[in-house]
Amino acid sequence: MSAPLPPSELTRMVKARPLPGGPVVIEASEAERAALAARFGLGAVESLRAEISLEQKPRAIRATGRLKAAIMQPCAISGEDFPVTIDEPIDLRFVEDHQRPASEDEEIELEADDCDEIEFSGEMFDLGEAVAQSLGLAIDPYAEGPDADAARAAAGIVQEDEVRGPLADLLAGLKKD
Repeated sequence: MSAPLPPSELTRMVKARPLPGGPVVIEASEAERAALAARFGLGAVESLRAEISLEQKPRAIRATGRLKAAIMQPCAISGEDFPVTIDEPIDLRFVEDHQRPASEDEEIELEADDCDEIEFSGEMFDLGEAVAQSLGLAIDPYAEGPDADAARAAAGIVQEDEVRGPLADLLAGLKKD
């Protein structure tokens, strides 16, 4: 038996039948943004909004739209927060979980399109958590802020083309010839 999942910071339950007629707008509150910032190790989530259309498909519910967010992200080099704007498309499929579980010896073959499927059980699914996960995937963990070069220089880290010394000078001379 697996442990229950922790509650989502951005829960927006949507009834699977009937689906809402128009787009679903998810806008995170101040408390939800603070919780998401803590979840993803950010200085802040200043805004988060997603507008998503839902469409019933034969064995799934397709969710398409856009996620827009403004975050304060730590620089991968200096650790200093800097502003980042996220504007990403969302394209997900929610599928009902009524397939029999695979046994340990049974191989499961995944198609490329299976990677964006989210299983749900019951009459509702959590569109907010899907938006939160999409935000997490959109964050570049190696993003460098405007002070990254200064932090490198202060730490004595030099770029490959800045290496100096007798061997570097010799190699540079060979490259010129």
